[in-house]
Amino acid sequence: MAIGKSLERLFNAIADNCQTLSWTIMRILAALMFMTHGWPKLFGDNAQPVLGGMDFFGIDLMVNMLWIAGVIEVFGGALLVLGLFSRLSAGLCALLMVMAYATAHPAWFPTLNNGELAAMYFVVFFVLFAFGPGKLSVDSLIRGQR
Repeated sequence: MAIGKSLERLFNAIADNCQTLSWTIMRILAALMFMTHGWPKLFGDNAQPVLGGMDFFGIDLMVNMLWIAGVIEVFGGALLVLGLFSRLSAGLCALLMVMAYATAHPAWFPTLNNGELAAMYFVVFFVLFAFGPGKLSVDSLIRGQR
């Protein structure tokens, strides 16, 4: 019993000391991976045009929604890497993932419709929206929350 309690205290101490670093790694890694989805839409061999292209649920807004998605993925992701305007960026990224899921993965279960990535990105960005970027971010530096 004493060994079990000692191990629990040890693991709790290690986990407590890793919170800031793990939160920062999650934010940065998720944002960098998210950016890789937008980069080809904006700068790839078959970059999306700004005008025309994919409409918005059957409504032609005269702007290509895949181009808009690319802008949010690249620039929203870059802001999240820095931890700058994090809540706004995370909120836009989460909303984009809801829209992506609704348009590209309409079946209800993510593993049946290949929507796992959109669902996971939504969860990560929604949590970042709710809790903020963490201590190691430009937002935190600006607000003096170190």
